[in-house]
Amino acid sequence: MKIDRQRLERSIADLGRIGETKNGGLTRLALSDEDRRARDLMVEWMRAAGLRVTVDRMGNIFGERAGAEPLPPVMMGSHVDSVPTGGKYDGQLGVLCALEAIRSLNDHGIRTRHPVTLAIFTNEEGARFQPAMIASGVMAGKIALEDAYNARDRDGIRLLDELERIGYLGPEPCAPRPLRAYLELHIEQGPFLEEEGRSVGVVEGIVAIAWSRVTIHGTQDHAGPTPMRTRHDALVAAAEIVLGVRRMARDIVGGDMVATVGHLAVSPNITNAIPGRVTLSIDVRDPLDATLDRALLMIERVVEDACTREGVRGEVEHYWRVPCTPFDAAVVDTIERAAQACGARHRRIRSGAGHDAQYMATLGPAGMIFVPSRGGRSHCEEEFTPIDDIEDGANTLFLAALEFARGK
Repeated sequence: MKIDRQRLERSIADLGRIGETKNGGLTRLALSDEDRRARDLMVEWMRAAGLRVTVDRMGNIFGERAGAEPLPPVMMGSHVDSVPTGGKYDGQLGVLCALEAIRSLNDHGIRTRHPVTLAIFTNEEGARFQPAMIASGVMAGKIALEDAYNARDRDGIRLLDELERIGYLGPEPCAPRPLRAYLELHIEQGPFLEEEGRSVGVVEGIVAIAWSRVTIHGTQDHAGPTPMRTRHDALVAAAEIVLGVRRMARDIVGGDMVATVGHLAVSPNITNAIPGRVTLSIDVRDPLDATLDRALLMIERVVEDACTREGVRGEVEHYWRVPCTPFDAAVVDTIERAAQACGARHRRIRSGAGHDAQYMATLGPAGMIFVPSRGGRSHCEEEFTPIDDIEDGANTLFLAALEFARGK
């Protein structure tokens, strides 16, 4: 039994037109008008597949295919929001492959013991509202609902207000629910599968992730009359911190740590004024929680030293963290058997990116399936996965979900 490749390919193209950029990428920020249109299309397709659709208080969408018995469901899911000028495969590919798996159950007339549910999670990316994976975090009881509602974007707009505006503030509680298993297909967002000629990655776990926010308070002054010797430039200190974070990642023993300064806000941000205030983000990831502990302490030292040299004041806020997440061994083994059964060239792999599966693993057995990213690239318009590899991944997801849904 296999999925319908041509139908899946059409679905990818149709959904990819919502929020499409001129260079063939995708800008579909969470709770934007484009996100609403994508959600509406997915709900239409879910109902056409015979699913009972519900929406919870975080805007998470669930489409359930009934089972023969009232048992915990097998859930497959991902997200449809994107980063700005991102790609058409990150997130939405997992949602569409899950839908295709359910459509294929219908095609083959298969009745499963367990219900099978498609989940679409709100604001996985964290590009508009922080932190990332906010809605699955609320569902897992790791983020307070009120905190999530009060998250604001750069224009000061609250997440709750946007949920209401686009019509996806649902009535269902956003709370832990029983699961037979949670499965998520996603692009790798790294180079390893492509380098080795593999079409499927059997994901054993996800690295630990921490996000920090640094605020530097200097002295705003005129760029012309102010002597260099009297300056207290917040941006100079920030530049040292950026380089210090990069050195820190290289110096950590083991070599698996990655650290990124991805967002910088300078005030007043004009040509002829010395910056008086800078905020910057720091994203740190490592397979070991203990190494991440060391890194956060090192960040504080890097900030302190840079600010002391420039005579400015720095504040560090470590505001979001998820631990290293090993996936359930039985789920990993089931996914591997499914990959073997459909003839996919596969290997076991670790995820360097965060996913909703990280929170879902706290609620029940969970696992992930990766498909290759061309050139290892993601979060960009050039993001691409060949349809042959997508087909292998979708068939792996289909067979793994079927095994769980038929079983005890």
